[in-house]
Amino acid sequence: MAENMEQILKSFNQRAAEAEERLAKLEALLASKKDIMLGAVDTESSASTIKELQSKLETAQSELQSEREKASKEIQKLEYRILLLVRALREADSKLASLAVK
Repeated sequence: MAENMEQILKSFNQRAAEAEERLAKLEALLASKKDIMLGAVDTESSASTIKELQSKLETAQSELQSEREKASKEIQKLEYRILLLVRALREADSKLASLAVK
């Protein structure tokens, strides 16, 4: 009977050890899944941050384009004014030269 008890305890201990190994594997698997899920949350957070930054970048780019167009129009106006001033100066120089010759 003692031998039979030893056999039962040996079998019980073996199953207990196997169960502990499976439990350890399951705990490790659960921990890795939690890490993956936390990584997914971080990824989602990063994705939303990236979308927000892209939106801000697009807004800034459109504002920059608008400012460039305004600057370009202003430059064209100033160049036209310079052209008119140069013409007026040449006309004035021409009149002054014709008065000096008389």
